[in-house]
Amino acid sequence: MPGLARVLIQHQLLSAEQAREALAKVQATENGNLLDELVINSKVLNPARLALFLAETFGMPVMDLASLDFATLPLDQIDRKLLAETRVIPLIKRGNRLTVLLSDPTDHQAIERVKFQQQAIIDPIVVEHSKLVKLIQNLDQSTADKLADLIGDVEEEAGVTDGAVALEDNADVDDAPIVRFLQKVLMDAIQGGASDIHFEPYEKFYRIRFRVDGELREITQPPLVIKDKLASRIKVISRLDISEKRVPQDGRMKLVISSNRAIDFRVSTLPTLFGEKIVMRILDPSSAKLGIDALGYDPDQKKALTEAIARPYGMVLVTGPTGSGKTVSLYTCLNILNQPGVNIATAEDPAEINLPGINQVNVNDKAGLTFAAALKSFLRQDPDIIMVGEIRDLETADIAIKAAQTGHMVMSTLHTNDAPTTLTRLMNMGVAPFNIASSVILITAQRLARRLCTQCKQPVDLDDDALLAAGFSEDDLDGSWRPYKAVGCERCNGSGYKGRVGIYQVMPISEEIQRIILNSGNAMEIAAQAKREGVNDLRTSGLIKVKQGLTTIEEVLGVTNE
Repeated sequence: MPGLARVLIQHQLLSAEQAREALAKVQATENGNLLDELVINSKVLNPARLALFLAETFGMPVMDLASLDFATLPLDQIDRKLLAETRVIPLIKRGNRLTVLLSDPTDHQAIERVKFQQQAIIDPIVVEHSKLVKLIQNLDQSTADKLADLIGDVEEEAGVTDGAVALEDNADVDDAPIVRFLQKVLMDAIQGGASDIHFEPYEKFYRIRFRVDGELREITQPPLVIKDKLASRIKVISRLDISEKRVPQDGRMKLVISSNRAIDFRVSTLPTLFGEKIVMRILDPSSAKLGIDALGYDPDQKKALTEAIARPYGMVLVTGPTGSGKTVSLYTCLNILNQPGVNIATAEDPAEINLPGINQVNVNDKAGLTFAAALKSFLRQDPDIIMVGEIRDLETADIAIKAAQTGHMVMSTLHTNDAPTTLTRLMNMGVAPFNIASSVILITAQRLARRLCTQCKQPVDLDDDALLAAGFSEDDLDGSWRPYKAVGCERCNGSGYKGRVGIYQVMPISEEIQRIILNSGNAMEIAAQAKREGVNDLRTSGLIKVKQGLTTIEEVLGVTNE
């Protein structure tokens, strides 16, 4: 019995039967909260009375949130995700003491998490649970609402009124609101879990979109007059040529979040009919340190991959479309291999994730530093492991394969649909089949599917014909599992999905597959042999995720091809 329930039972504010019923409901709901159940659902206790009781019992002060000025809260003291998970709100910080608002003094784990993150002594104040939950919901309002005030500042200083667009020739936008606006957009994108930010100018309007969980969502439409100032600001901090608007440019910038966390952005500009479109890819170095278990590999796939990268030489290829997580997978493998006794070198265009202990090189075609030139130089630098950002041409492929044949572990990516077609793609490039067979030891293809929101997903009844049509076998229809559907709630912004899960096809190159390659076999022959050896294709791997309740059938059908 949790501490809160025990205290309430001891003081006869709750019967043991009521406590058991509340606990049963909480345990049946993932991420359930006992206080939510007691205060909101069961109506057993009055929130104000409960707050007073807890304050008296634990010798803590109590506060009425109605008397609090929310604008004065130092919300930057606690990470927004941690705030939502712990329901602990900072009130004031003096020296190494942080005064916080909470509704459950018995939740020692939440207090310890905040204490660890802040490295401070925590002084708690008890508040009413329902008011605290409402305050957190208000703090978690949509990005569009949070940007409204800043957009107002931009419009006012740009001379835009009543939604009218000022003439660009007469626009005189002060830099201060532009800087604040851009800072807010970047922070909201990071906190919202976005992977990309799109700044898009059109003839009559200007919009900003975030790509969240693989889907683009329109966030706001600031005044069109700011497009040039905003583009110039982004280009300045990305060290791009602000006077050049006729050709695409690539750069990068860094946003320091705290003393121990910084986020890199890869910036790409593209001249369009009505101005420069800018796309910023958010590169969080912590994603490469999540560990291989967090990526979603099945146990047999993980075993095959870790065994392959542990070999002293050979080539491991990762394939998939743009945005499928290839770089994170490669860097997760490099992070496993990154030891003091290992020399690792990478050539990328550009280096997306900074990882200490790895020698990273940015390819610069204009200066003559191509992938092939970087690889040639690497081989004179006594490397143990080489990572090539992408194999694009025969010269790069030849050098990479020769490196794999002469005692080096080589990792790279290719843009192909699945693992078997990767081998035929190399043949089409002009690589000799015997070179492919003797160097490539494993290929993994991957996709990212949206993960079901654990708070609102619901089982759905589908007939056997629909499940068979999706790709399930008769043996799968044993009644031991049920598919889920996306519903939508506040936590997932109504989409029914929160986060993404990897779908993989991990294909070791066996002796039989080597024979097919040497005989110049096609992708269908390689795929058939891989299936006989127990290698799941992308569709089958996705359907396993459906059986595990991680995603929906519709999502798997959308990201895989049969």
